[in-house]
Amino acid sequence: MAQLGYREENAAFFRSRTDWGAIWAGVFTFVAIWTVFGTLGMAIFASSANPNAARPVLGMSVGIGIWAIVLTIIAMYVAGRETSHLAAVSNRHDGLLHGMVMFGLSVIAAVIVTAIGGSALNSGTQNVSTTPYIFTLAAGLGWVGFASLFLGWLAALWGASSGVVVLRPQADIRDIKTAA
Repeated sequence: MAQLGYREENAAFFRSRTDWGAIWAGVFTFVAIWTVFGTLGMAIFASSANPNAARPVLGMSVGIGIWAIVLTIIAMYVAGRETSHLAAVSNRHDGLLHGMVMFGLSVIAAVIVTAIGGSALNSGTQNVSTTPYIFTLAAGLGWVGFASLFLGWLAALWGASSGVVVLRPQADIRDIKTAA
């Protein structure tokens, strides 16, 4: 007996526009991974710093810098893959475009989360603007910030291009005729 399948039109495979829901899901995936495991890294490296050393923060900042690079790569890859998978893109070019937009929004979201967190830690009882904190943060990132963003960008593109949905043709599909 021959296998018959129903013909089903799925608009998700024929669209050529950006799926913003998938992009926002990727942004939230990145922010969740980056915030949770970034906090874990800060806790680990802050607790292992030697307060009796001449410069206890130096060893801590190297560890956090390496952790930030590795964490950004992993979080961007997972978020890029999730973005292109949820967008149901069928070619690598559309996956790369979704990954690029997700990366840009994720960087802005990470800056906002960091500024809000730093402002909350900085202000205490004072009324301090977040602008000086953002400039201090940007100046302190240096090469670690550049490496983290550049490698994170590549990881987002790699994840988005590897999450592409491959369409396989079904065998022997026929249109079903009505009974009357």
